[in-house]
Amino acid sequence: MGGAIGLLLIASILWGTTGTVAAQAPEVSPLAIGAASLGIGGLLQCVVGARSVWSHRDALVKNKGMVLFGGVNVMIYPLAFYSSMSLGGVALGTVISLGTAPLFSGILERVADGARLTLRWYFAATLGILGSTLLGFSCATEASGNGSGVVAGCLLGLVAGASYACYSWATGRLMQVGIARQSAVGAVFGGGGLLLMPVLFFTGAPLLSSAQNLMVAGYLALVPMFLGYLCFGIALAKVPASTATTVTLSEPAVAAALAVGLLNERLGVMGWIGMALIAAALLILMVRDPRNDRVLASVATHQIPCDQGTRCGICQPDPNAELAR
Repeated sequence: MGGAIGLLLIASILWGTTGTVAAQAPEVSPLAIGAASLGIGGLLQCVVGARSVWSHRDALVKNKGMVLFGGVNVMIYPLAFYSSMSLGGVALGTVISLGTAPLFSGILERVADGARLTLRWYFAATLGILGSTLLGFSCATEASGNGSGVVAGCLLGLVAGASYACYSWATGRLMQVGIARQSAVGAVFGGGGLLLMPVLFFTGAPLLSSAQNLMVAGYLALVPMFLGYLCFGIALAKVPASTATTVTLSEPAVAAALAVGLLNERLGVMGWIGMALIAAALLILMVRDPRNDRVLASVATHQIPCDQGTRCGICQPDPNAELAR
């Protein structure tokens, strides 16, 4: 599990650079930035996993509802995320978007999967959400002259957080039914990328107006959105979506630090306390839990699907069983 956490941290650091880099193309709308970054990045994920997607096409068609659900949320996420940062500031938009994702993810797993999340997960998520809230209040205080932008940024951040949790959950569910990681990630992100292409077509002209704008779009598509989600997808095959979204609470801290250092956004005492709480949440999750090792070992050696039907605790998990988080 430690390796998966490390990959999630790498992804979070890469994602944390998106707001600062996007700010280098101020004349480009957040819709164009979002469509270019995850639209192109999503299609690249599909291209890389094309062979795997094709080999699992029957299973993907059988689970087309989940693929579509994930793809629609991949489309929504960057549009809401970049718009949130544009209206409320890089630090605030990132904090709200990523700070609420673990809550939405936990609700999804509890309601849709019947999962019983452990006290450790609740404690880590609470610390992370509290830390993100303090960061958000700090950013809102510093941006008090733009109250309407802060409110709109917060609302769009909630939409981004919910959509992020939804596509993470959908991708995880596809892997749980035996679809390979590359197939699940390629299908979901490729579908989302296709849905973002019309948005890019109608809003993306400013991206071609200068070399700097084009470089911004290229970096966002190739580094945080392609490479970052490649790391995220590998990790998601080893940890639950609730744990993955909680670990990525480190992204707001990275984004806030870059916004303060490079964009001259201000971060008060509350903000720095919030960053410390996020770090504490990550440390709690990184402590090795023997139960996770047993669960992952069982899944790794299990053939899906098997011939045990509903008696199998991996193919058909007991909804009343405690899930290791």
